[in-house]
Amino acid sequence: MTSFFGVPVDAMYHLISGLTGVLDPVLGGIAAVAAIILFTVAVRALLMPLSFRAMRGQAVQARLVPQLQALRTRYAKQPERLQREMTALYQREGTSLFAGITPLLLQWPLLSVVYVLFRSSQVAGKPNLLLSHDLLGVPLGMHWLSGAGAASLQGLVFVGVFAVLAGLCWLSARLGRQMTAAQATTASAQATTASAPGVPGWLGRVLPYLTVAFAAFVPLAAGVYLVTSVAWSLGERVFFWRSHGRPIRAAATG
Repeated sequence: MTSFFGVPVDAMYHLISGLTGVLDPVLGGIAAVAAIILFTVAVRALLMPLSFRAMRGQAVQARLVPQLQALRTRYAKQPERLQREMTALYQREGTSLFAGITPLLLQWPLLSVVYVLFRSSQVAGKPNLLLSHDLLGVPLGMHWLSGAGAASLQGLVFVGVFAVLAGLCWLSARLGRQMTAAQATTASAQATTASAPGVPGWLGRVLPYLTVAFAAFVPLAAGVYLVTSVAWSLGERVFFWRSHGRPIRAAATG
């Protein structure tokens, strides 16, 4: 373990170990998994104000799509002027091109700490007892390709985690497109609905699933963290959408 991660890893170890000890009499073998889920929920709950602020910023961005398109058309041959005009527009509306990424940036250090914790055989000079815990027989410190093989029973547990994560990413991306489309349509009947403002269509479709690819190379514990975090994000989007009076179409509808 690097000295940079030493203190946060030690703190997370004691927190998750303590939660595991409390939950063990009730949940037994899945107590450590439940502790990771509770930890993730607590972190995301603390970040909720930033998340809702980010979603409001994204809603403003969607509403500005027609104006941004007009600016791009008007100043297509003047890139410096275009940048100034876009910046001024964002400032007038109280948002920015990067609205929405702050909660994501804050989560990366936490995910990194989870990764280091479950890749460390020792914490603070003592054996890492969390590595003795598992999910359906798969150690929490194992990653997909380090076990008996991708097609083994252990591999199937990972496939299940990936499938759940992919489904959550798909639902979240679909809801995001619906929110963007509704906001943009409110502003202009000509607004694009393919992806977020300023993001190429193909990139907007691929980005959500990078989380699934990332999960294939991290310990199972980090995969549990990702599933919980993405599920929480989806719940936040649904709550934000409904609380702002927007009807949510069923995910299965076109």
